[in-house]
Parts: sequence; C-alpha cells; structure tokens
Amino acid sequence: MTCRRLWLAACLLGAWLSPALGAEAHPVLDRIAQRGHIVIAHRESSVPLSYVDAKGQALGYAVDLCLRIAEAVRKALDLKSLGVQYHLVTPANRMAAIIEGQADLECGSTTNNAERRKSVAFTVPHYITGARYLVRADSPIDDLNGFGGKRLVSTKGTTPMRAIDQANRERLLRITILEAADHAQALQMVEQGQADGFAMDDVLLYGLIASAPDPSRFKVVGKFLTIEPLAIMLSKDDPAFKQIVDAEMRRLILSGEAQRIYDKWFMRPIPPKGQNLNVPMSYLLKDFWKYPTDQVPF
Repeated sequence: MTCRRLWLAACLLGAWLSPALGAEAHPVLDRIAQRGHIVIAHRESSVPLSYVDAKGQALGYAVDLCLRIAEAVRKALDLKSLGVQYHLVTPANRMAAIIEGQADLECGSTTNNAERRKSVAFTVPHYITGARYLVRADSPIDDLNGFGGKRLVSTKGTTPMRAIDQANRERLLRITILEAADHAQALQMVEQGQADGFAMDDVLLYGLIASAPDPSRFKVVGKFLTIEPLAIMLSKDDPAFKQIVDAEMRRLILSGEAQRIYDKWFMRPIPPKGQNLNVPMSYLLKDFWKYPTDQVPF
C-alpha cells in the first residue's frame, strides 16, 4: 500500500470511528492496512467452531464469523481488497498469538473470562457452553464424582482444566488429572483407555464424537461444571479495531445473519463426514443476543 493510500485510509477510519477513538493509536489496524491482509488464528480440532479439513483449510462457525468481521475491517479501511491468512494455534499459545501480534483475531473456542481480560480483549460471545465429560459408551460414570480415584484428562491451558483441578481439590475426589496437548489427543487417550474421561466444553465434545470413526463408542455425561461464554479474542491495545469488531458482531446478531451461520454449523450436515450435530441454539445464548454486548459476568 502506498503512503498516500495508507494516509487516506487512516483519515477515513478516523472519520468513521467515534471522535473519542480517532486520535488514539491504531496498532492492529495500521498493521492490517500496511500488509494488506488480516490474520485469523484458528484451531485444529474444535469441531464445529474452528477446525481444519483434510486439506488443512480452516473452517467452522467461529471462522465464518471472523470472515464477516474481516470484510467489515476492509470497508472501514476503505481497501479494494483485504487478504486473509490463517494461523494455527493451540490452547497453550493462542493468547500469545494475539498479544505478540502473530494474529489479529483468534477465531476458535476461547472463553471470555476475567483472568484473560487482563491481557486480551473479547467481542460479543458467539456461543455459551459449559464443561461436561466425554466417556466411552460402556462407562458407568455419569458425573464428576464418578471419576473419584480414576483418570480424567483435559486440554492444557483451558478453563475446564482449571475447573476440574479446583473441584478435585475441594471435593477430595482423588482424581488423577492428565493433560493433553489438544482435543484430538484427549479423545484418543479416552479411546485407548489411558483416561476414563475427557472434561471439556460440551459443544466441542459433541463435535469430536461426530468426527470420530465410530461415534457410537462415546457419550457425553454430567451436569455443567462451568459456564463458558466463548468469544472471538483480539488485542486490547487497539480500541478502534475493537469498535469495528464489536459493531460487526452486533450487526450479524441483530440482522439474523449470525443465527443463519449458527444453523449452518449446528443444525445441518458439516464436514468432514457430513454429520448433523443437531444442537439448537441454547436459551442462554438466545437471551444474551437480545442485547448483544461484550460484557460477561464471569
């Protein structure tokens, strides 16, 4: 991009945004404008939110939402085109990818909570879920207490991992807690008998089961251990960028477009096996979307 065009984009951006933000630094927006593309961080196996197909292409519900946001950024910067590049992340390095500027948006299955908001920002939640447990279909375990004296795996760097560790200590359950590098590895540990269950957001558990070679071998059990508002993560150092992201998320929700994207991934057949998760939108999310905001009580 030429210096003149970059200057013009900055002027237009300042006019489009509120006067209070116009004079502030725009590190993320400047970076996007200078390189001519936006970087979307995504996950490998968080079906149906964010995952890769057999060719390694990123796809999913959160990825679709981020592509809509990318188009809103293009318009705000008055660019004729804006490329999209993808950056694979894990639970362990996803926050660093945003903080260090390796990615502009993290489009996966990340919970918006107070601890993370010290380092990053979030937009309006796109899903509200809770941690439950995946077990083998023949397992008698039906809730957390059933794992007493047994092995329970979760994914490193996730809120369910911290929640089961706390519950284990408070309830004196004597659970052996195991860490997996990603969701796919955790599922494999349950399948191979290395763990008796896998604690994770239930939407991700349903997605993993749907993608398994034999879904009938697994089931999801238990009450919610946590309430998880999942949201797209972004830098907290660029309020102008966040304003664009928040405005587009509200537009998607209030126009009904976000509902249609939701239905595409949760109520219809999806790759890679063409299975339908058949997970209607929860009342929690429907109620939250009546007045969409990035403010969550957690």
